[in-house]
Parts: sequence; structure tokens; C-alpha cells
Amino acid sequence: MADRQEILQVLRAAAEGTRLRLLALCAEGELTVSELTQITGQSQPRISRHLKLLVEGGLLDRFREGTHAYYRLSESGPWTSIARTIVEAVPTEDDMVARDLYRLNTVKQERARLAAEFFKNNAEQWDSIRPLYIDDREVEKAFFALWPQRPVADLLDVGTGTGRILEMIADRVDHGVGIDLSRDMLSVARVNLERAGIKHCHVRHGDMNQVPFGDASFDMVTFHLVLHYADRPGLALLEAARVLRAGGTALVIDFIPHRERVLGDEHGHRWFGFEDTEILAWFKEAGLARRASVTLPGNPLTVKLWPAVKIEARQKGG
Repeated sequence: MADRQEILQVLRAAAEGTRLRLLALCAEGELTVSELTQITGQSQPRISRHLKLLVEGGLLDRFREGTHAYYRLSESGPWTSIARTIVEAVPTEDDMVARDLYRLNTVKQERARLAAEFFKNNAEQWDSIRPLYIDDREVEKAFFALWPQRPVADLLDVGTGTGRILEMIADRVDHGVGIDLSRDMLSVARVNLERAGIKHCHVRHGDMNQVPFGDASFDMVTFHLVLHYADRPGLALLEAARVLRAGGTALVIDFIPHRERVLGDEHGHRWFGFEDTEILAWFKEAGLARRASVTLPGNPLTVKLWPAVKIEARQKGG
């Protein structure tokens, strides 16, 4: 239960014109200080001070990505519902709000341009891999066939890339987050999610070996064609198990052993596919119970889906 001073701090944080504008803008997506400065026409120190008060008041979340700090409307704190109520009450027909939203659209268009440029520069590299394995639509079909029977409120996609998994599962989860080491890929994913109008899924900079979330934070963790980049896949699966809730699902989608050494030389793959025995040994070490896998033959690359469930605490001694 919040005390009187906490409630007053939250109300004071919102009770100012610029801060109300910032709340409305951050409800539309993740924005940096420089972007908010560009949109509002105010100085960076002034915007930073207002953002600090909004974060301290629990109305905004802040997270760092390289040299940038991103802000978005609070997602899970005690004042999240108040933040949303305030934003919903802001009249979009107000001249200043309308101007802000127009300028926000300009910022998003520039983001999309930069993301498209990066994607264009790398498309040839990615396109050279796709013909080596089964059509992505077949992989996605198999993915949903393995979707857990129990509800998935929170999903983590490790090595999210373009954010495709988050787009796919958006209508099945309450909250989704993707992590990736490539800030360029995060920019692409962020634009893709914005373009699809998905506000309850977002992306973060993060390492699969040091997942930036607390224990038991997710109902499902996915690795879509990313584990072959890991130095230590077993460690990545230990981290996945750590952030999974009891009974939650881990799903690894990757290649079985192959001889396409060009993927290591030109695309950075550290593992040329995985044996069942390797994946299952890592599952066991992480406290994950295997479930029936699915194999999708391709030429020359065969994709396999390995699902597992985090063992309930009471079962570990059995």
C-alpha cells in the first residue's frame, strides 16, 4: 500500500504541461532524450529534468542502450494504471498535442529510413542463407503447433533480430520482449514493431549469457536460429531457465549438424548445428524437461524445434 507522500509525488510528477506532453509521447513508443527534444522544441537539460521526475514518480520506465537512454510509459509498476489513465485523458485534438504527434511521426519516419538502409545493406547476406533450409512459413507453422497449453503472459525472445517472433506472437501474449547484441538489429526490430502497431512488445540490448531480467520473469523463452552464434549454448539455456517461471516453456529452433562451413566463415556461426544429445544434456543441466521435438528437413540445412518445460520446484528432488 502506497503512503500519502508517494501518491503526492506521482501526482506532482504528472501535474506540469511539458511532463504531460512527455507522457503522451512515451505512450506511443520508446523515445530518446534527443528525440523528445526534437519533438518538443525544448532544451535537452530541461527535458532530462522532466524525464527524471517522471521516472522517479513511477510513470515512465528508463533503460539504457549504448550511449542512448530510452523512455516509455511504465509497464508493470504500481503506478502503471495511473499513467495509462492520464494518457488516455489527454485530448489528441489539442493543438500542442497534435503538433507533438505530427513531429513524432517525422521521427519514426527517420528511424524507418535508417533501418531500411541497414536492412538493404545486409539483405544479400541474409538472402543467401534462406534458400538453404525450409521455408520460414513452415517453421512458423511448426512453432505454433508447439505453443504451450498454459497461458503465456510474458515471453522473451533471445537474439530477436528483426523482431519477427515478437510480431508473430503479439496477439497471444500480454507482454513480449526481445533482446539482441546488435543495436542495428534492434533499430530494425523497433521499427517493425512500430509499423505493426504493437505497443506491448519491445526490444532491449542484451546478451543471451547475461539476460538482463530477474529470476522467474517469463512464461516462455524462445531461441530462433540464434543458439548457433553462442560461445556456450549451455550457459544461454541456463540463463533461459533462470528467467523462466516454473512450468514455463523454452523453445530452441536451430539446425541439426551440417557441413556448410561457409556459415562459419562468412556469417559468424560458431556451431554447425546441434545433436539431440547436446541439446538434451544442456536442457537437463538447466532443469528443463524435454518435450517431443519436430524436424523440418531441408537441403542442405534441416531445422529442428526442441521444446522443454522448466521443472516445478517440487519435482527437482524426484
